[in-house]
Amino acid sequence: MKVNQDLSILLWLRKQRKDGSGKVPVCIRLTINGVRAQFSLGIKVLPSQFNTDSGSIKGKSEESKMINNQLDVVKGQLHLHYNKMTALHNIVTPEMIKNSYLGKVQEQKTLVQAFKYHNEQFEQKVKAGNRAPASLEKFKTTLDKIVAFLKVEFNLSDIPLPNIKHSFAEDFEHFLTITEKLQNNSAMKHIRNTKKILWMCVQKDWLNKNPIQEFRCSYHSPDRERLMKDELDRLITKDMPLKRLEEVRDTYVAMCFTGYAYKDASILSKDHIHIMIDGQRWFMKNRVKTECKENVPIFPIVEEIIERYKDHPYCVRYNKVFPINSNQKFNAYLKEVAAICQIDKNLTTHTARHTFATTVTLSNGVPIETVSALLGHNSIRTTQIYAKIVAQKVSDDMSLLKQKLLGATFKASSEKTGS
Repeated sequence: MKVNQDLSILLWLRKQRKDGSGKVPVCIRLTINGVRAQFSLGIKVLPSQFNTDSGSIKGKSEESKMINNQLDVVKGQLHLHYNKMTALHNIVTPEMIKNSYLGKVQEQKTLVQAFKYHNEQFEQKVKAGNRAPASLEKFKTTLDKIVAFLKVEFNLSDIPLPNIKHSFAEDFEHFLTITEKLQNNSAMKHIRNTKKILWMCVQKDWLNKNPIQEFRCSYHSPDRERLMKDELDRLITKDMPLKRLEEVRDTYVAMCFTGYAYKDASILSKDHIHIMIDGQRWFMKNRVKTECKENVPIFPIVEEIIERYKDHPYCVRYNKVFPINSNQKFNAYLKEVAAICQIDKNLTTHTARHTFATTVTLSNGVPIETVSALLGHNSIRTTQIYAKIVAQKVSDDMSLLKQKLLGATFKASSEKTGS
């Protein structure tokens, strides 16, 4: 019996299971796109009574009518279970229909449950030192965004995994960028984390397929602000009117010449200083964010700053190299420093890292592979963002040069012709 274009139901006899009275079990076979599942109905008949073509019992006896009614009810219930499963799942298998009919359906997992499971497993890896704490925090933040999205969009605290459709990703993106006012790249990172969770669900057979696998995360090349050479020189040589601003300026300069992010620079101690095979002093440590090695040579200007603060009370008390305030205060003081140095840019701890990658290293011919290692990047593709910035600057400079040369040529030509 063909129920619809996907599901077919076949009644058949398991003749090898004949009992003492000669009766055999009536079985049912479900087939969807060539995939099968079968089970016994708990009904036994004589083989001679069974009509193979119609899948029914021959004759008009009361027993025949009763068994045929039972078979019709079973087929009708299987049809209902199939329709129910197709409404809940992107892909339905015969085994799923069989289990649903027999009452063996597993409890549906939810998206929040899946996130919490992942985060608990991830936290154990963090405690074992196998993953970075910062990565765990990213997944926790994504979970917070998911919970907020479900509340606003569906007035739900959670959603069953089978109920997640392809449009979920598009709706989530809209929520993140419009309601939460996140930048495009930040929104894409949360969607990427959600895709990872759903892939985990597929691998654990909580889902048949990732419903948002076709959603493509598109990233915009960020406008990474950095200091140019003349601005960096001005920052280094400018006298600061207050001690706190001088300390922030010096630490920021050190970050410009090491490429360390705020968290990495703030934990630097004398224990991180080692003599490398070149006989020079290096900072040797793993990056907080990725746990990748981020070993950097200590340039002369950084050596001067280390020497300047070796007896600073904060550095002595906490065994630190630089007297770094909280990140919030540090960035606030940087605004004052920028104003004093007449630098019309939003100086933050990030701009120091960008300055190291571009103005200090790539612009001075350091190979991109070396810069990638110095920055502690997992992939050189991340470093290539900085290389594009330098290439764009070169292109802009050459365009200006062409204009100057064209003007000079035109002027010389005019003088020659006397016009």
